[in-house]
Amino acid sequence: MIGRPEHSGVTLDPSSMDDDPMVEFAAWFLAAQNAEVPQPNAMVLATSHDDRPSARTVLLKEFDQQGFVFFTNYESRKGRELEHDAAAALNFAWLTLHRQIRIEGRVTRVTDEQSDAYYATRPRGAQLAAGISRQSEVIADRGQLEAAFTAAEEKFAGMEIPRPAHWGGYRLRPEVVEFWQGQPDRMHDRVRYRRDDLEWIKERLSP
Repeated sequence: MIGRPEHSGVTLDPSSMDDDPMVEFAAWFLAAQNAEVPQPNAMVLATSHDDRPSARTVLLKEFDQQGFVFFTNYESRKGRELEHDAAAALNFAWLTLHRQIRIEGRVTRVTDEQSDAYYATRPRGAQLAAGISRQSEVIADRGQLEAAFTAAEEKFAGMEIPRPAHWGGYRLRPEVVEFWQGQPDRMHDRVRYRRDDLEWIKERLSP
């Protein structure tokens, strides 16, 4: 039998939490960074198509009042699913802090300018890989991938590598944000924010 973790953490009081979940998220994210949580920007992205959900870990690249931004191949499985159904969910799990944050909302593409700006900051190898990878499609073997990478290296030798049209960013605009703090005896604290027109409603949930 898998052991049960004993949770502990500060008690969450909705009245002491910011009225804006994005401000509260920023504080929790900073706390995770200061606690040296490994890769605190790793988040699970859940999408669905034809009643078949799928989930994978992606990296948060920026966040602001407009939402949470990540980058990917638009033609990958997650890209195709998001184009079909923009509803998606995110989950951050910072287990050493006994914390997680669940986010639900709808996704839109960021501007080409924003995708270009981020793409330009990527290592050259990552730029080449973004261009040659037919993400989520079946390939014969790794040699096929490596050959395509070598061909791209030769093609763009001494040149800037343009962002491929099939690669760019998405922004999830939150409609629901839940902050979860583990507590002993499974008496966990859960505080949910849900958007109501232009306001956020903050409420405590039973664990």
